Amino acid sequence: MAELKIHNLKKRFEAVEVLHGIDLDVPDGSFTVFVGPSGCGKSTLLRLICGLDTITEGELVIDGHVVNDVPPAKRGIAMVFQSYALYPHMSVAQNMGYALKLAGESKAEIEARVGRAAEILKLTDYLDRKPRQLSGGQRQRVAIGRAIVREPQIFLFDEPLSNLDAALRVEMRIEIARLKERLGTTTIYVTHDQTEAMTLADQIVVMNMGRIEQVGSPMALYEKPVNRFVATFIGSPRMNVLAAEPLRARLDVPREAAEVGVRPEHARLVAPAEGEVTGEVVLVERLGSDTYAYVSLPGREELFLVRLAGGETVPAHTQTGIAFERAQLHFFDGTGMALSLAGADTPAAYAHAS
Repeated sequence: MAELKIHNLKKRFEAVEVLHGIDLDVPDGSFTVFVGPSGCGKSTLLRLICGLDTITEGELVIDGHVVNDVPPAKRGIAMVFQSYALYPHMSVAQNMGYALKLAGESKAEIEARVGRAAEILKLTDYLDRKPRQLSGGQRQRVAIGRAIVREPQIFLFDEPLSNLDAALRVEMRIEIARLKERLGTTTIYVTHDQTEAMTLADQIVVMNMGRIEQVGSPMALYEKPVNRFVATFIGSPRMNVLAAEPLRARLDVPREAAEVGVRPEHARLVAPAEGEVTGEVVLVERLGSDTYAYVSLPGREELFLVRLAGGETVPAHTQTGIAFERAQLHFFDGTGMALSLAGADTPAAYAHAS
């Protein structure tokens, strides 16, 4: 295992700077997840960590050693890519042991390591098969096994489940969670999937436009986002955001607040006269355990989403009020920064205005 520290890391491609001074600590043995919209720089940062791209400025430190100029193969890192990148003419066992063969390990050592990894990943019965004879989930297990046999200090995963269907993603997410518990190796995981981030991570790094917006535990980011961007990015369905001014007469809104954030699970439908806002229910989605009501509010193009219990029935095209759980509201100033961060466990150095 290893501790990773990143100091003022920058990356430019010709005249375009895509990472703007990244500072981050990844504790020894932790499972850290990078999330953010497409193009935010999370995969670029991962490539700098593993050495596939060169660092423009700053330092990358693993266990106290600066590794900026250390070749990828000597950094003690193993990476699992979005594409499985398996050799089609090789068996599962050959794919998993190929890097060890190139490194000059003995046949006995290769067989032992491949055997241990196959047992962990439930691949023992498939070692003689070719990749074309495997399902998508099994191929991804082989790709992970290829990383495990190298016994790296740090695992890197670059959106490893994005090519799988919904059922397989759930299955593989469970497998990765079990793997995390068994191996305890420092892991960095890139994903656009919030469920993966919230269920797997010890700490989440939220990125936007080449910067880190916030770092913290999953629930810290959910409960105490530092700004509007993190608040609307973390949480599914996403937070509703309303202009603060029309709500001042009904809510205790801080004077500096420009916007009020309300999560769908912290709102409920009530009689029109009892709500903080009123509108028309235009769509109802019944999803079994949950029901989602989409409400059109006057003067607002975006629909307001309310999460209800699955058994609730709401007639569409009727007027309704929406009441808020006032203790759960979020307030943002004109720059998008949260107005109250009391008790947040996220260092202020990691927060940037969106």
